[in-house]
Amino acid sequence: MVSELFDERNDAVKALLSMAIRAAKKQGKYVGICGQGPSDHEDFAAWLMEEGIDSLSLNPDTVVQTWLSLAELKK
Repeated sequence: MVSELFDERNDAVKALLSMAIRAAKKQGKYVGICGQGPSDHEDFAAWLMEEGIDSLSLNPDTVVQTWLSLAELKK
């Protein structure tokens, strides 16, 4: 499986995501992220929040813990 070779937290992937988020925001666009990464990695969800995304999708079993974790960072 190629999934074992991929990590969305890779610096190159994050650089591309950051560029895309900034470009969309510059155009006044809403930015939402859908994918497994934020559910699997709270640090990735936090990074996305810091980058300025408007929303992210999460697996139902990770919603509460991820929201609590992100809320702590916003304090």
